Amino acid sequence: MSMFRHGLDQAVQKAFTRPVPKSAGAQMRYLVKQLKGTKAVAQTLRVSQRTVERYVKDQFKKPRPDLAARLEREKARWQPQIRAKAREKAANTRGIVIDTRARLGYTAPIGSTDQNRIRHLTVALPPRYAARLFDAQQQGASDQELREIAAEALKEVYFQDSGRRAGSLEEVRFTDIEHLEFDL
Repeated sequence: MSMFRHGLDQAVQKAFTRPVPKSAGAQMRYLVKQLKGTKAVAQTLRVSQRTVERYVKDQFKKPRPDLAARLEREKARWQPQIRAKAREKAANTRGIVIDTRARLGYTAPIGSTDQNRIRHLTVALPPRYAARLFDAQQQGASDQELREIAAEALKEVYFQDSGRRAGSLEEVRFTDIEHLEFDL
């Protein structure tokens, strides 16, 4: 999973009212309930129906690495209404906070004093950027596309101070990400 996708998912998960099930059996039981049957879960996870039934009854405890990875991806089904409300609130009223340590710099007319360097920034982004990030994530945008949206947001909010300075700034480069976290 990409760094941006994972960061956005982690931010939304903080809104959960109940923790995601830890054991494979509990996760399977939840999926059986969500997908309305062991056959549908088996097809989704690409395992036999009998394997799903064994996890449901706690006869199997520890999934193989490939199945564990597929189960991890299915955690996106956990508390869908709460997940949707958290995204909606961020996109319409709150915005999103990005905390990153990365190489940031920009392209500007000759004579600019700012260079491309490692910076640690914690910046509150307006709701429209939260909306763009979540929309792009749901449409399957690549890590590069999500990075470009974040770079554009940092350009406007951090470098240009919402239009109060650096008006001739052309492009912000956002590379060599060491740390990336989002918060709603």
